[in-house]
Amino acid sequence: MKLLIGLAILLFTTSCVKSTQEQVSKTNFVTVESDRLMLDGSPYYFMGANYWYGMNIGMENDDRDRLLRELDQMKAMGITNLRILASSEGDENQEFQVYPTMQTAPGKYNEEVFVGLDFLLDEMKKRDMKAVMVLNNFWTWSGGMPQYLQWAGKGAVPYPQISKEWNKFTDYSKQFYADEKASKMFEDHLKVVVGRTNSISGLKYTEDPTIMSWQLANEPRGYSEVSEYHQWIKKTAGLIKSMDPNHLVSLGSEGDSPGPDAGINLLKDNAFDDIDYVTIHIWAQNWGWYNPANAAEEFDNTEKEVVEYLTKHVNDAKTLGKPAVLEEFGIARDNDDYSPTATTQWRDKYYGFVFDQVYQLAKEGAPIYGMNFWAYSGEGRPRAPKEFWQKGDDFLGDPPHEPQGWYGVYDKDKSTQEVILQYAQKMQGISTDVMAENVEE
Repeated sequence: MKLLIGLAILLFTTSCVKSTQEQVSKTNFVTVESDRLMLDGSPYYFMGANYWYGMNIGMENDDRDRLLRELDQMKAMGITNLRILASSEGDENQEFQVYPTMQTAPGKYNEEVFVGLDFLLDEMKKRDMKAVMVLNNFWTWSGGMPQYLQWAGKGAVPYPQISKEWNKFTDYSKQFYADEKASKMFEDHLKVVVGRTNSISGLKYTEDPTIMSWQLANEPRGYSEVSEYHQWIKKTAGLIKSMDPNHLVSLGSEGDSPGPDAGINLLKDNAFDDIDYVTIHIWAQNWGWYNPANAAEEFDNTEKEVVEYLTKHVNDAKTLGKPAVLEEFGIARDNDDYSPTATTQWRDKYYGFVFDQVYQLAKEGAPIYGMNFWAYSGEGRPRAPKEFWQKGDDFLGDPPHEPQGWYGVYDKDKSTQEVILQYAQKMQGISTDVMAENVEE
């Protein structure tokens, strides 16, 4: 009898310990409750940055010291959320994209790049930062869909940087959703990335609360393949959730791009159950709402366009019953000067305006919880402003397929950093106020 009682106690104790461990392991994950982003029982409001190149400078043979300094710089600005590349594809012969890449051929990996991602996540964890893990790309700068299509035998990528014919490129890239061979390569890759164990921390990615969400792709667009696009969203989000129920999944699209034929619609594209929150991108300059050479005359109209676009998309998120994040926005330095010495008076004003719009909406209870400006360039400097990135150049916030020096925020841009810090504190203040109200209740 004593033996049976002892065994029962042992089993009960083991069960309790296991239950406690499982409960502890779930803490510090960002979750969604109704239309709210939550972290450990409180609303999760944040200031964030796009920092896509983090895994590349996190490589052991690259500049880890720069990475550590830049993470500390962003931490000092109040940044707690980074949108980062968690995948890149292509060999050294590819143009207008980052190098080295994680996946050098279908199913073949550069472990040094993977370890760079491990290192980045481990260092972010030490600084209480959360990561949005971008897994694919409609554009060329990380390989992405065009690279998978090339591997699948669809011919050479028609680079618009060379041809200047963007329609030829988008017609090429949109084939990805319906191409079984290309999609299968990506699904196989997902299993490798999502199923990885961090080589530095020893923590499985699926169990790492540093990761806020897996993101299907950077700015996917459906164009004329909307049905295939939606099937891909549903299938891919479901696949990720089946492998990792602990983390959120997001789409990574712009919302409703002003382009009439882009084939994207926030309400329809984010309506799937496995898409946990809505993403919004605003590109005032790219979309013709702002001309840096004529800033003073155009800025009022720029503000009007931004307010209309942002408000519409936040209302759409509310209709869906999901939280929203403004995860990309930015403008050029003054006078469209790509040199690091150019001033940032209008950019600072624009950042302050956009930040304040998000802050006021959040403060009033609208379901928007964070903003990631594009992008942090830190200590990087362009080899030649306005020229495309080449192997060996500093990594900047401006990706390799775009002219270097366009949108990035440097470590020396103190006035911009002051605006970022000011609104980081305001966003954090909303969380603090909500927590105080909950205590009083």
